[in-house]
Amino acid sequence: MLSFTFTFLFGAISAFAAPGTVGRGCGNHPSIGQVAKAEAQYVKELASQGLTPESFGNFTTAAATKNIKVYWHVIRSGNSLSQGNIPNSQITNQISVLNKAYAYCGYSFTLAGTDWTTNTNWFNLAGPDSTYQTAMKSALRKGGAKDLNIYSVGFTSGTGEGLLGYATFPSDYAGNPRDDGVVMLYSSVPGGSMAPFNLGYTAVHEVGHWCGLYHTFQGGCSGSGDQVSDTPAEASPASGCPTWRDTCSSMPGVDPVHNYMDYSDDGCMNEFTYGQCTRMNGQLSTYRGL
Repeated sequence: MLSFTFTFLFGAISAFAAPGTVGRGCGNHPSIGQVAKAEAQYVKELASQGLTPESFGNFTTAAATKNIKVYWHVIRSGNSLSQGNIPNSQITNQISVLNKAYAYCGYSFTLAGTDWTTNTNWFNLAGPDSTYQTAMKSALRKGGAKDLNIYSVGFTSGTGEGLLGYATFPSDYAGNPRDDGVVMLYSSVPGGSMAPFNLGYTAVHEVGHWCGLYHTFQGGCSGSGDQVSDTPAEASPASGCPTWRDTCSSMPGVDPVHNYMDYSDDGCMNEFTYGQCTRMNGQLSTYRGL
């Protein structure tokens, strides 16, 4: 089912919170009407090309065929690891996790550049809709619509306090190119200190939004959910790894707790579905030219 945590259209953020109470949490919740409007625009854009959302199902699963350049911006408040000064080795390992997760859908990621910026305000206060994240992105973003910019920060206070990450949606790019990208907690990278969210799947989840995916629990047990037919309906986000969970028992399938677009612990996540790959392909082709 569909998860959408962006403010239409989509200005534009999916927020993914660290475990302040139970598991992960979502900061933004668009209305059914906002999602419907966004999807109607997507279908309209495809129709103008003689296409439908199902037109993008022919992708290569054996080997990644479309490469995405990654520009990583390390935001730190000082020189220690606890101040966000993550080493190259953790960034390299994060790219490897992304490559493993997205290979099934036919995508690979190459680190095109890394920079380090010491800015206490950006590290602590960069968050959704804040002036700090706007300044940070305006100063540092590189490349075009096809290029993924990742900003690792601390989320210690302000609008981002407690978050694991947030991301912009492909359809946001045309309206605000400088805002495009993923902002994530520095300690959620592989080997970071944010257990049980330190295997690198925060980035996988947020990049999923950057590629056009919604959460698996979007819309709950009714409606068209995440616009993906092969992710079972889910009433609410999962926490931990409840493999027995079935919150929409009147509908086919148990909850997709292993899906990268749910809120399970990192150790529980291990899949995208064929339908999610199809949606990614359509979104990335339509809005990012990939």
